[in-house]
Amino acid sequence: MTQYSQLNPAERILMGPGPSSVSNRVLKALASPTLGHLDPQYVQIMDETCALLREVFQTQNKMTFPVSGTGMAGMETLAVNLLEPGDEALVCVNGAFGGRMKDVMERCGAIVHTVESAWGEIITDEAAAEAIAAHPKAKLFAIVHAETSTGAHQPLVNISKSAHDAGMLFLVDSVTSLGGHELQVDEWGIDAIYSGTQKNLSCPPGLSPVSFSDRALEVIEERKTKVKSWYLDVSMLRDYYMGNASGGRAYHHTAPINMTYALREALIMVREEGLENRIARHAEMHQRLRGGLEAMGLKYVPLHSLHNLNCVYIPDGTEDAAVRSRLLAEYDIEIGAGLGPMAGKAWRIGIMGHACTKRNVDLVLAALKEVL
Repeated sequence: MTQYSQLNPAERILMGPGPSSVSNRVLKALASPTLGHLDPQYVQIMDETCALLREVFQTQNKMTFPVSGTGMAGMETLAVNLLEPGDEALVCVNGAFGGRMKDVMERCGAIVHTVESAWGEIITDEAAAEAIAAHPKAKLFAIVHAETSTGAHQPLVNISKSAHDAGMLFLVDSVTSLGGHELQVDEWGIDAIYSGTQKNLSCPPGLSPVSFSDRALEVIEERKTKVKSWYLDVSMLRDYYMGNASGGRAYHHTAPINMTYALREALIMVREEGLENRIARHAEMHQRLRGGLEAMGLKYVPLHSLHNLNCVYIPDGTEDAAVRSRLLAEYDIEIGAGLGPMAGKAWRIGIMGHACTKRNVDLVLAALKEVL
């Protein structure tokens, strides 16, 4: 019989693009007794979790819930519900995750037109407006708020207005911004949005918070074809998360019960800190980290940088993998490598949620200085 060693993962200091470190409070919540997915006590816990998500999304959208799956499941949920074969869509591509949105929407049978800029740059208001004018039949306009592959922070307000003026839905990827950057779903006119639990919320990966406006739900209700994904069909999920006509909860799938506990606890921690205070903490630690990195001669990739994900060029003559391996082996610090055209050229240093502290910022600066 094969013998397996006792499970004993190392306690890493997660300073990469995600997942982020998880607090003991969240881990204890994760270990709470499992209930049935239709148990009245669990339904109450689930409802509280959805209400807390509305707070962090800053929305009144009733259809705000955690999709059972990681952030990519949220991306697919928006795409398969809002697009039908032959629909036109505008998708912004300035990094890996804009490219993924394009791929996912094309798999839905949509005709996708791209608004592109170089990796590390943002999509300008002018470029977005030109694309909207050039493709007036597009059903929706999709953009990444926090491009995880480059650390670019994308302004949204003016682009949202341009999309709405043209009668389009406005869709946003907030996987790396929710809970760490200013994000106002209702105020900014975001019709559909998705995120992940493993970034600024500091919850284990496994759920993808999403939110749909009434306008987006009307589009789903007026579909001429069935949603391609049974598992992600919002018209059925709504009867589970919001209740059916008789007020009961219709069984759809077995929800990840314990992950809901963990997300609820993580969101309560956001509420206790205060969302504005949490965003300010990420901004303050970004300035502290940035000052230290630039003092070492490291240059940022994006002009418009995220606070919680700092993407910097690797110094000439420095071996990417060797530095990251030493940080992991000698200091238990994980930082991220570059993706796509940035592979071997950039590091991605995350300061997200529970890991966004002076101690961690100063530690990664000291360790990186020593290794370099």
